[in-house]
Amino acid sequence: MTDLSIPRCSLTPACEALRLEVREFLHEQVSSLPARRKAESWTAFDPGFSRSLGRRGWIGMVWPRDFGGHERSDLERYVVLEELLAAGAPCGAHWIADRQSGPLLLRYGTPAQRQALLPRMAQGELYFCIGMSEPDAGSDVAALRTRAERVADGWRINGTKLWTTNAHRAHFMIALVRTDAAAQRHDGLSQLLIDLRTPGITIRPIRNLAGETDFNEVVFQDAVVPHQALLGTEGRGWEQVTAELALERSGPERYLSSLQLMLAMVQAASPHDAAQVEALGRLTAELATLRAMSLGVAGMLARGERPNVVAAIVKALGNDLEQKLPQLAHDLFNEADHAAHPDLAEVADYLTQVAPSFSLRGGTREVLRGIIARELGLR
Repeated sequence: MTDLSIPRCSLTPACEALRLEVREFLHEQVSSLPARRKAESWTAFDPGFSRSLGRRGWIGMVWPRDFGGHERSDLERYVVLEELLAAGAPCGAHWIADRQSGPLLLRYGTPAQRQALLPRMAQGELYFCIGMSEPDAGSDVAALRTRAERVADGWRINGTKLWTTNAHRAHFMIALVRTDAAAQRHDGLSQLLIDLRTPGITIRPIRNLAGETDFNEVVFQDAVVPHQALLGTEGRGWEQVTAELALERSGPERYLSSLQLMLAMVQAASPHDAAQVEALGRLTAELATLRAMSLGVAGMLARGERPNVVAAIVKALGNDLEQKLPQLAHDLFNEADHAAHPDLAEVADYLTQVAPSFSLRGGTREVLRGIIARELGLR
């Protein structure tokens, strides 16, 4: 049975000094943004803002300087992420590259791949998307059917990726594909680094309930990428993608996606309304607990550990908290409250529409619970 305890982690004085620097920067950059825009935060696409972060050295913070990074600590990076999300900064352009594509390249990429891509990612100028989910596969990544066949001039790809956030704006995708059709489910998978300008790739935006088109369907029809597009080792894609998922599931965005609504509820709440005071007190306690857990995972990453399972726990619990906030706002505040506090109404309406997706992205709640149960020896 795996030890699922999460060690406590404390921030250093240097981290707290950095926090103040980031807050001052963000006050100038995003304090005047509309509440709806802040609620989108890590999916909101703003290349100009990403470039400004890159100039401050706040993308690729932990990467080696040889590849455009700044060799700062994982905990310093965590502080920057917390402040970005708490302020509602538009981070969608660089987020995937900074969170997981860059670290994957550092771990599995060739020297040529790293040198060509990482410095531009750290500058906030090169954007990535994730090629995992597919039609009829959902969060069962091993059920994917997109094929990549080795041909004379590279890899010929056929298949479809679905729910690919910002694919229509990204420059590259790291896609998990099946390179050996005869292998078992978790074998014969590989990752390819795909330039989305490659002929044979069609990207179709998907409009969600909120009227946004962040999601996409990406169709590959005899798209050929060069041999050197292989990321890591052929046939070891499952091992690589599980490491990637730990990065995707462990960040503070997994419990802060609805923070703007909580802040709006605090502003609108009356200290004389016992129901509001009790509910917001409980939410604050839950948020503090999740933060301590997420910070513990960041500490594990800083020590070079692989917190795959505990990251799944943080994501599952964080999604539960995020998804209950819109209903709680509906229960605690009436129409008069919403009229008196337009930000509350605007953010509550928006999150009511998008919050169902929070337990889908990065792995569904059911899949995460299966992973956790298996490690606890319950399955």
